[in-house]
Amino acid sequence: MIRLPQLDRRSALAIAVAVLWSGGAGGVGSSPATPGSGVPDPGSAERLDAAVVRAPIANRREDVVLLHGLGRNARVMRPLARELEAAGYRVHNLDYPSTRGTPDALVEVLHGEISRCCAWSARVNFVTHSLGGVMVRAYLAKHPMPQLGRVVMLAPPNHGSEYVDVAGHWRLFQAVLGPTAAQLGTAPTSLPNRLPGADFEVGVIAGTGSINPLGPAFIRGVNDGTVSVASTQLAGMRDWIELPVSHTFIMRDAEVTRQTIAFLREGRFAR
Repeated sequence: MIRLPQLDRRSALAIAVAVLWSGGAGGVGSSPATPGSGVPDPGSAERLDAAVVRAPIANRREDVVLLHGLGRNARVMRPLARELEAAGYRVHNLDYPSTRGTPDALVEVLHGEISRCCAWSARVNFVTHSLGGVMVRAYLAKHPMPQLGRVVMLAPPNHGSEYVDVAGHWRLFQAVLGPTAAQLGTAPTSLPNRLPGADFEVGVIAGTGSINPLGPAFIRGVNDGTVSVASTQLAGMRDWIELPVSHTFIMRDAEVTRQTIAFLREGRFAR
């Protein structure tokens, strides 16, 4: 754990919440909730289990599922969604309640949403931001997809974030950002470090253009203001690049979009 004696607990928590949440462009999703559950009802849609997946249809467009980051919602992914649609993909820009529910609960919410949009799809790809990358790993570990295509992760904390090491155990942090955020530290027992590596085609884009002046006080090495470049890497990944973009705005960058489409099409980033 990083110790910062020059910052009091309240200041450190405020900084961690502001940087991790980055809620100015989004906010928490507004999916309808099941009474008393705190998370949306996954419903009774057909599940993406191998037994119910139909044979691919040759003339069907590939699907791309977008998953936003912590405390954000689908709005922040809309510019990327438009570019992917223009590139010929059928896009499903999903909301999920990232600040409510445990990781297991969020996985089941995603299972319901993905089942509704993509149960009969010939090929399903994913593009994720931040926490979305950890959630797709958790999702695929529990619900393997025979029709899985490729995955692009933007600034994923695949080995956690030092911000959570500092403040994740505080009650106020958990009250604001929820039980899943509190599990995103760098310890071996954290959520991202408990999950298996990639046994699917995944490309990772790391940011190096931090706009957070306090990033160096919390994060070791080159970082995007929230996640270190080293933490983005994942065992089994097919390709990895770093670009001079910030964690908050990586999904809106034109070069990130170009590289995302390149990986979805070719299984590697453009050089």
